[in-house]
Amino acid sequence: MTLKTDPVSPDATAPQGRIRRENVERILKAAEAVFAEAGCAGATMADIADKAGLPKANLHYYFGTKEDLYRAVLDNILRLWLAPINALTPDADPATALTAYITTKMEASRTRALASKVFANEILHGGAQIERFLSEDLRRLVDAKAAVIDGWVAEGRMAPVDARQFLFMIWAVTQHYADFDVQVRKVLGRRSLTRQDFAQITAEVLRLILRAAGLPDPAPPPSSSPTPANA
Repeated sequence: MTLKTDPVSPDATAPQGRIRRENVERILKAAEAVFAEAGCAGATMADIADKAGLPKANLHYYFGTKEDLYRAVLDNILRLWLAPINALTPDADPATALTAYITTKMEASRTRALASKVFANEILHGGAQIERFLSEDLRRLVDAKAAVIDGWVAEGRMAPVDARQFLFMIWAVTQHYADFDVQVRKVLGRRSLTRQDFAQITAEVLRLILRAAGLPDPAPPPSSSPTPANA
């Protein structure tokens, strides 16, 4: 699987193009929720149509089969996750770049937990739909970013780490709060994790990872008023 452009690329200024784009986004959002709960095998186009509030025929108009829609959902998720890693560049300050990357990953876990669960489900079932992506595209990307981290280490800008394992650990920690949110909430005794909860968790994750890399702790986030439980 290679990352592609959007499933449709209409002229956003044209009314038909805008409606098409809105329908596709609506379908992808509904499909993400259904696939997160039922997996690709257990989901049906009828379930997704019901979730989207659209006729089933509309889904088949934009996506020929359930498998086409599933691949589009995965493609959407991978674009969401991979864009932030571009902040890791040779000339970037390691602490600043890693803070931005980890913070963005944590925010994705807060706002797009279902996307993370779809990806986790795919991996747990062998990753057949993204096997080529994992072994080719992602491998090349990890090699490139590992080289950046190795360069920072060689220049004495951060402590020695196994760069690939370091990236795996960042993924494991940040995605944990989406994939295992039920466990986290039950152990913490929360009905839901608020924005303030996530800010505190993110600060702790940053401290642990940056300290492992021999980097200074991030500046504390500005104080804010209490967040409602359903935020």
